[in-house]
Amino acid sequence: MARYQYETSPRKIEPEQIPNRIKKKKTAPKKQRIKKEIVKKAKENAKLKNIVRIKRRNLIAGIGFAFLILLAISYRNSLINESFSEVKSLKNELSTIEKENEQLQVSIESSINLKNIEKTAEEQLGMQRLSPEQKVYVTIPKKDYVEPASEEIKTEEEKSIIQKIIDFIKGE
Repeated sequence: MARYQYETSPRKIEPEQIPNRIKKKKTAPKKQRIKKEIVKKAKENAKLKNIVRIKRRNLIAGIGFAFLILLAISYRNSLINESFSEVKSLKNELSTIEKENEQLQVSIESSINLKNIEKTAEEQLGMQRLSPEQKVYVTIPKKDYVEPASEEIKTEEEKSIIQKIIDFIKGE
């Protein structure tokens, strides 16, 4: 049974009988050479396509590697910038502390004045100057109280080697 295509001009999709008229023709030597050349060219084209694919992959890999290197460099530069800003802030903090230190030193020097000390002692601590009755003078004799050493002490370095051996044998 034949099958038809449904359109305005129906055609048979499959013929009812398939003829067995297909004959293998012998190709001429020229045609065989041409076919061999075409096959060779196809193989060469396939090789070239593979080479082109490999080159593209290498190019993409190189671009990716360059991108990663640039990313690493920019990250390193950002770290350097952060450390520089931290150093700058620490230097500013140091300068403010040094200024405060200088101001405190100036205020201490001004308060060390003898008149200021005396005034502070009288006002805050309730101290008074000594009266002549409170002063007591002491006389110390000018005698030396340090006794000189009566015997000399020999150290290990001053002893001779023979003396060291004798002391070792005696157990001293």
